[in-house]
Amino acid sequence: MDFFDAISASSSGLSAQRLRMNLISGNLANVNTTRTREGGPYRRKEAIFAARPLEESFKKILADRHRKQLSTVQVDRVIEDSNPPVMKYDPGHPDADEKGYVAMPNINVMEEMVNMISATRGYEANVTALKAAKEMATTALEIGK
Repeated sequence: MDFFDAISASSSGLSAQRLRMNLISGNLANVNTTRTREGGPYRRKEAIFAARPLEESFKKILADRHRKQLSTVQVDRVIEDSNPPVMKYDPGHPDADEKGYVAMPNINVMEEMVNMISATRGYEANVTALKAAKEMATTALEIGK
C-alpha cells in the first residue's frame, strides 16, 4: 500500500459518510412531513455501502492476488424504508383521513441521532487516517533532504 492508496481509501470513506450524514439530516428534517410529491408521508432514506477494489486495472488485480488487496467504500444504493407509516390521531390536520388519523413518517428520532453519531465518528476516523498518511509522507520527504 502506498501513500495514494491510503488517500484513496480514506477519501472514499469521507464521501460515503458525508452522504450518509446528508440522508440522516434529511430524515430528521422531514420527521413531520405528511405530504410528498410521490404522495403520502416522507419515507426514511438509508445508504447501503459496498466494498470496491481499489485497483482497477487487470495487471494490478493480478499482482494484488499475491498480497492483500485494499478496498475502498462506495455507496451501492440509497433505499427508502418499506415500513408502513405511523398513524397518529389528529382530526384537525389537513391530511387526516375520514377517521381523523394522519399517516406520519416512520422515523425514530433517537435512532437517527445514533446513526448521525456513528456517521460522524466514521467521518472523523477517515480524517484522522488521512492526516496520518499526510504526516508520514511529509516526514518521508524531510528524511530525503
